Amino acid sequence: MPRASTGKQINAVQRALLRWYGRHRRDLPWRRRSDPYAIWVSEIMLQQTQVETVKPYFARFLKCFRTVRALAEAPLDDVLKAWEGLGYYARARNLHRAAKQIIAEHGSRLPSETSQLLALPGIGRYTAGAIASIAFGRDEPVLDGNVTRVLCRLFRIRTDPKSSATQSQLWALARDLIPAGQASLLNQALMDLGATICVLRVPQCLLCPVERLCLARQHGEESRLPVAAPRRRTPHCDVAAGVIWKGDRILIDQRKSEGLLGGLWEFPGGKRRSAESLKACLMREVKEELGIRIEVVRPFITVKHAYTHFRITLHCFECRFVSGRPRALRCAAWKWVRRKELDRYAFPAANHKVIEALRRR
Repeated sequence: MPRASTGKQINAVQRALLRWYGRHRRDLPWRRRSDPYAIWVSEIMLQQTQVETVKPYFARFLKCFRTVRALAEAPLDDVLKAWEGLGYYARARNLHRAAKQIIAEHGSRLPSETSQLLALPGIGRYTAGAIASIAFGRDEPVLDGNVTRVLCRLFRIRTDPKSSATQSQLWALARDLIPAGQASLLNQALMDLGATICVLRVPQCLLCPVERLCLARQHGEESRLPVAAPRRRTPHCDVAAGVIWKGDRILIDQRKSEGLLGGLWEFPGGKRRSAESLKACLMREVKEELGIRIEVVRPFITVKHAYTHFRITLHCFECRFVSGRPRALRCAAWKWVRRKELDRYAFPAANHKVIEALRRR
């Protein structure tokens, strides 16, 4: 739909959304806070994570790190431990890096300009718009999954929402919808509408404040929009890991800071190669990671785990240290720890099931 023909519809949508939001806004912990730091933390946590999951983490994180400076000065291990279980750990690493950058470049204050926000690690266009509008009252648009769904239905956008052309159209509509000085309210109204009423599978159109204005509803297409991309087969790999004993201590190592799960601790191991046995894979991986020889004693536990774009089956074995001096060859660090000390370290979710099995023993 050409933007010029949507003026009356946009004005009507603005009024209806703001009226609805005033009555039905969700009571969320970060909406009770006005400090930009807390709003920034909440927006990073809400990237690809549901609100109910974020709530307890938000409270605990701010209790551990009350200010930007407290976060910047904390060891990364402490930040990752506070984030443990929330997933997408690059977000925690980026928060930590950004806090240091804010101390160095902005006098400990989160910047309010969108361009300066975009220069911080972990902040993209959506997050910058959310922080600028909610924390600082700037008239900046937002476009996340919920807002995309609302706009595609409202304006009957029937092209791939991930294409560059459609993205440009959606960002323009999101900006057009902002009444002067009210971006914070309008953006949060769009987020709430997408999260509670204009939901993915069965939109609750009869409860929607903009039902009569929705072009997809008028054409009976509300359940078919946005256009869904074809689903791809999710790749799978087998991973071998070892609970390596030396007396009453277990060997753990820390992943390098870059990449998936960077900075987290784990039981040593890695991906199985084609035609390689799990036992041979584990012995090879431990040698390459730490430079030691082990004996694989017996299977311990098998864990299936799904990430966003792939799945793994983690085959964990009990092992015995044989010889060599551990060295951080393909990891960031290593430690021998007692079983009761494992709780001090941040581990990936799949490793937690191994730790639970160790506790039961």
